[in-house]
Amino acid sequence: MTEVATDQLQVWVDQDLCTGDGLCVQYAPEVFEFDVDGLAYVKGPDGELQQAPQSRVAVPEHLRLEVVDSAKECPGECIHVVRSSDDVEVAGPDAQD
Repeated sequence: MTEVATDQLQVWVDQDLCTGDGLCVQYAPEVFEFDVDGLAYVKGPDGELQQAPQSRVAVPEHLRLEVVDSAKECPGECIHVVRSSDDVEVAGPDAQD
């Protein structure tokens, strides 16, 4: 998966599938946060929760591994990590291994 190391990535959370388990918040608290509804959301660069459905944020370069691991380990399979260049999912339920 060398493309993950070089391409800009974006991430979003499908709240309809979120189990509120919290692995993502533990792995990358700069990117994921719980809201009052107990579900995980992505945070923009300003730290503000992105609450619109399928809101995407850029994955900070220094947190790529943590965000990809969050998507792979998520019990709700609700975290989607995609390449910005072509919208191909590189981690998450729709990723091709």
